[in-house]
Amino acid sequence: MGKYTKEDILKIAKEEDVRYIRLQFTDLLGTVKNVEIPVSQLPKALDNKIMFDGSSIEGFVRIEESDMYLYPDLDTWLIFPWELEEGKVARLICDVYNPDGTPFAGDPRGVLKRMLKEAETLGFTAMNVGPEPEFFLFKLDEKGNTTLEVNDQGGYFDLAPTDLGENCRRDIVLTLEKMGFEIEASHHEVAPGQHEIDFKYANAVTAADYIQTFKVVVKNVAKQHGLHATFMPKPLFGVNGSGMHCHQSLFRGEENAFYDEQDELGLSDTAKQYLAGILYHARAMAAITNPTVNSYKRLVPGYEAPCYVAWSAKNRSPLVRVPASRGLSTRIELRNPDPSANPYLALAVMLAAGLDGIKKKLPLVPPTNQNIYTMTEEERKENRIDSLPSTLKEAIEELKQNEVLKKALGEHIFARFIEAKEIEWDMFRTQVHPWERDQYLTAY
Repeated sequence: MGKYTKEDILKIAKEEDVRYIRLQFTDLLGTVKNVEIPVSQLPKALDNKIMFDGSSIEGFVRIEESDMYLYPDLDTWLIFPWELEEGKVARLICDVYNPDGTPFAGDPRGVLKRMLKEAETLGFTAMNVGPEPEFFLFKLDEKGNTTLEVNDQGGYFDLAPTDLGENCRRDIVLTLEKMGFEIEASHHEVAPGQHEIDFKYANAVTAADYIQTFKVVVKNVAKQHGLHATFMPKPLFGVNGSGMHCHQSLFRGEENAFYDEQDELGLSDTAKQYLAGILYHARAMAAITNPTVNSYKRLVPGYEAPCYVAWSAKNRSPLVRVPASRGLSTRIELRNPDPSANPYLALAVMLAAGLDGIKKKLPLVPPTNQNIYTMTEEERKENRIDSLPSTLKEAIEELKQNEVLKKALGEHIFARFIEAKEIEWDMFRTQVHPWERDQYLTAY
């Protein structure tokens, strides 16, 4: 049984004076979209009868096949803690369906659900994910436009008065807690104006829902503080970018399938094969986990973001770290994803890569326990350490050739995602950037 029935939701909406409901879903590029309805339409929505035009949504469908239906997930019912003068606003996260009642192939949430069903056929009842999205807070000018001035000069774990974002961050945490989030940590990150809020792990679909809700809350609360919150991976040159490390593990019922107390590292064969799959598909996954031109400005040496395909239980320079906790907390931490990623697609390709490793019993290469950034190219070659793609274009080319991830995403999303990203790369490639003018305008 879920948390709520239709009757529960109708009753709560009446008791809490909810006036509007946002029926939310996510487009191909990870942007939260919503169809807002008055509360009088809630019974119709709960019967899966609200329709919208899919042809106007990025990566969905052509005009001649535009009708789509929203099927609310009743467990995602949530009343926003900010009140409007005319009553409260609630939301339901929806799955997208075709008019014939079949799941729409272009719905990112549906892609993740499909991958979880595949995991179930292999005996895994859950994929647990603990995401760590980072963001920057920038000041607004007198007209309300975003500036490039960060709101503080704080550093890692600094406190007020150095960390002027502390009040905003505290309000974000309080808002999230009112909405049912279990916050585990909240702190200033390494770069000035950069912050991180970590919430308790959840099953993959819920974790992706949380990330989308988190982004909406962070942006809303920041605006109330006269600030702009951005999840852009690398908004400033010369400082760390924003990542979204993803802690993940597979469960069989109550048992963590990644734990083996007999193993020297406490890792089961399943964990090692899953990790091997992640490493094997890492270069192709980058197109999904790091999906913007800007993402690759973060994945460079010197700023704590991983650039190399390796793993370790000891140091933080590789792509995958194995945190020290064992037992039910045994997990791996993938460190290259950034918060511009569509969380549903990112988790789907991680799971697909890991399951491929399990199915093929891929051998795990030895850990890399020295700092990869200080290795020479020859040393990296000797240790069989590959690099992540250095540009979005390189990542797209890797994704194009990867049949496992193509199957995971499905033909519809695979084709449209690549098309959208090739357009994005071409726009960047043909644009003349300020750096070029600074370098060449007077020199030649």
